[in-house]
Amino acid sequence: MEIKFKSYSKEETIELGQLVSKFLFRGSVLTLTGDLGAGKTTFTNGVAKGLGVEEKVSSPTFNIMKCYFKAKIPLYHIDAYRLEEGTNKVLGLEEFIEGDGVCLIEWPNFIEELIDEQLALNIEIHHVDLNTRDFKIITRNQKYISLFEALKERYHD
Repeated sequence: MEIKFKSYSKEETIELGQLVSKFLFRGSVLTLTGDLGAGKTTFTNGVAKGLGVEEKVSSPTFNIMKCYFKAKIPLYHIDAYRLEEGTNKVLGLEEFIEGDGVCLIEWPNFIEELIDEQLALNIEIHHVDLNTRDFKIITRNQKYISLFEALKERYHD
């Protein structure tokens, strides 16, 4: 399954994250790719808000991972950017990726061997201009059929 559409503001990207959160379940793994400043953490803020996270969500670039347990489903936010070149990969991240919460992974290419591509919801975000972002969401996981139906309804051309 694949869908492409645009977001025209930070607020709309947050709303998209909230919409996606309605279709997530324990064990959901979302990969977020895009250049620096594309909106990966903004989207994650929307997912967190939709899951009921009340804490401020920021990119865990220097921490590698932040966990938010006070939510409808625990949220594990991983930023694998600092794990490039194979350094420090023995951190036990697979426990969270395969865990009982929702796992969002920024820069998944640096830990791709830990991610089951058959199960993941892959979200590509491309910076178009100051406010506009191109989104492409792809998955092979049939558990997301309802999400794709909702996205098609919301972002029809």
